[in-house]
Amino acid sequence: MHPTDPSRPLRERLQGLNIYLVGMMASGKSTVGPLLANALGYRFLDADAVIREVAGCTIPEIFDRDGEAGFRSLERQVLQQLSQWHSLVVATGGGIVTVPENWGELRQGAVVWLDVEDGELLRRLQADPGGRPMLEAADPQARLQQLLNERRPLYSQADLRISAGDGTPAEVSARVLAALPELIKAPDAPQTTAP
Repeated sequence: MHPTDPSRPLRERLQGLNIYLVGMMASGKSTVGPLLANALGYRFLDADAVIREVAGCTIPEIFDRDGEAGFRSLERQVLQQLSQWHSLVVATGGGIVTVPENWGELRQGAVVWLDVEDGELLRRLQADPGGRPMLEAADPQARLQQLLNERRPLYSQADLRISAGDGTPAEVSARVLAALPELIKAPDAPQTTAP
C-alpha cells in the first residue's frame, strides 16, 4: 500500500508529523487544538502554557520583566524543545511567525493557519480582553490592525489556511482534518485554503 493511499487512516498517514496551529490571538488555536489532537490520537500542547510553566509566571509578567524580546527568546526555546517530539498538536503564540528562525522548527511539521476575519477577531478580543500584552496600547483596535498587517503575510506561509471565523470549534477542527490529506498527498504543493 502506498504511503499516500487515501484509504489509510489519517493518523497512520501523518506518521507522527506534528501539527502547529498558527494565527492571531483569539483565532481559536487553544480551543480547536485539543479537539484536533483527540481526533488524531495525538497529544495537545499549548505553547503559551508551556512557556508559563517554564518561566514560573504569566505571559504579561514575562513581558513586564523581560520585554517582548525576552518572551520571544523563551518562546523559541520552547518551540525547539517541542519540535523534538512527535504526534503533537501545538497551539502556538500569535507572534511565533515573526521570528524567522522559528520557521525551521515549524516546517518540521504541518503549519495550519486558523484565519479569522478582522471584525470577528475584534469581537472575540473585546469579549475576552485579559492578558494580551501585545494589545496594550492607547488604541487597542489600531494596534490589532497593525499586528494583522504585519503578521498576515507571515501566516500566509503556512501549509494550510483554514477559515476559523465561523462555525463551532468542532467544525473548525473538522475543516483541518478534511484538509490534511491534501497536504500529505502533495507536501510540496502550494497552500490549500479550506472554506
